[in-house]
Amino acid sequence: MNELIKTFKQDDGTVAVDARDLHDFLEVGKDFSNWFKGMIEYGFTEGQDFTPISAKSRGGRPRIEYAMTLDMAKELSMIQRTPKGKQAREYFIAMEKQAKRQAQQVVLPMTPEEKLLLVMENANRANKRLTGVEERMDDFEQNRRLESGDYTAVSHGVSKAVREYIQDRHLQLTKEQRSALYKDINGGLNQVCGVRARIQIKAKDFDKAMRFIDDWQPSTATKMMMQQTELPLAGVAGD
Repeated sequence: MNELIKTFKQDDGTVAVDARDLHDFLEVGKDFSNWFKGMIEYGFTEGQDFTPISAKSRGGRPRIEYAMTLDMAKELSMIQRTPKGKQAREYFIAMEKQAKRQAQQVVLPMTPEEKLLLVMENANRANKRLTGVEERMDDFEQNRRLESGDYTAVSHGVSKAVREYIQDRHLQLTKEQRSALYKDINGGLNQVCGVRARIQIKAKDFDKAMRFIDDWQPSTATKMMMQQTELPLAGVAGD
């Protein structure tokens, strides 16, 4: 099999995948260090799924590389959801099948009972891997950040809500008063979505964020604070 992505045998005989080479093959948009740190957050464990390896860069300075298990490499490839990711995953699966065929050629004949136990063990391992992948994918979906289009919609919604609040009441506001309104709506939005900054809002909370923006009204504290600025709040009588 032609080597599509760099792999090597470890001391225990298992096959490991060069994480940087996989990153380069997948053509992801992030630099290697930030990409790998982000991928680890899907539940991979150092010493079990990957191992740091000291290496030297072209300039002679030390840097950390990573050797991954085939299972981790397959899961990272699947998470990318790109044609390159699919190609890499199929490559690793083919590599596993080839290794199993080679191993079977040197295994002594087994009794029917031993064969049945082996089939059951393989099925259990496969089910555990599949469950782990599904759990990580569910976690990925739950914690995925807003797409750029949805983030833009939230940002425009915030601006529109503040602008319409001012226009509907014919208010003439100072810069500080406008800032107080934006601080109020952004603070409430972050609280409702359980984040510290708007950019951290998760995709699953997009509808919740838009409902909050549509229903937003400044708090009593914000209204009072605006009225205490140097230029008084001007509005329609009865507001």
